[in-house]
Amino acid sequence: MNRRDFFKLSSTAVLSSTVLANDTVDIVSFEPPEMRNPYFYVEDQYINAFNSIRTKLTLVQRHVGYGNFNILSFDQMLKIAADTSKIGAFTKHELEFLEFMFYYNPSAHGFYGNRISNNITDTINRKEIVKVPRTGHYLFKGKPLDTYHEMIRDVGHTLTLTSGIRSVVKQMKLFFDKVASVDGNITIAAISLAPPAFTYHAIGDFDVGKKGFGYANFTPRFAMTDEFRQIRKLTYVDVRYTINNKDGVRYEPWHITTV
Repeated sequence: MNRRDFFKLSSTAVLSSTVLANDTVDIVSFEPPEMRNPYFYVEDQYINAFNSIRTKLTLVQRHVGYGNFNILSFDQMLKIAADTSKIGAFTKHELEFLEFMFYYNPSAHGFYGNRISNNITDTINRKEIVKVPRTGHYLFKGKPLDTYHEMIRDVGHTLTLTSGIRSVVKQMKLFFDKVASVDGNITIAAISLAPPAFTYHAIGDFDVGKKGFGYANFTPRFAMTDEFRQIRKLTYVDVRYTINNKDGVRYEPWHITTV
């Protein structure tokens, strides 16, 4: 399946005022848009399928619950959709788009991270995970869970888990929602969110934030908090996406490396 079946190219380096209003602090301040020229967009002929997929993913999430959706497998998602009349089975057209977005190579638009998940049907082993109370998120047993507990002990209980394990399905929803928020621009979306097969959240990484800080935990403002200043002192903690990282991702001071 050729990339051009689903993507279109644009040589323009101009973002709409809507995109700039929403993402100037979040993205553009770290990656000037002209550095990502040309842009890749969802092809016009696939916009309806793209929007339909997003609607179905949202409905599946509501059906199973936010926490359960974090670890839902692709096959489970398909079955739930097909068995639930208010959702409906994914069409052949939609499945082709989903498979393409999982298996394509995002280095074409400047994302150079490692492929973490090799198969769209990869699953999370529930015997290897723990749900963290009062967060709605899961962590893998062993180093991820131990690191989180040590951070809470050393930083304090104002620190919280803001994102843990993400299945293929969870990452798909997050990535597609980000693409939609930037007018279908795949290139810009990948600066702040890894494409579905490329998230380290699938194997151990997690995000932390300051309790009560809301969305600001996923912006550069988190780096100005007392919690982050304490994190920087912890010799056992590394942030994966540093400034000017080789993966082509924005600076993410909240993203903790465990693998």
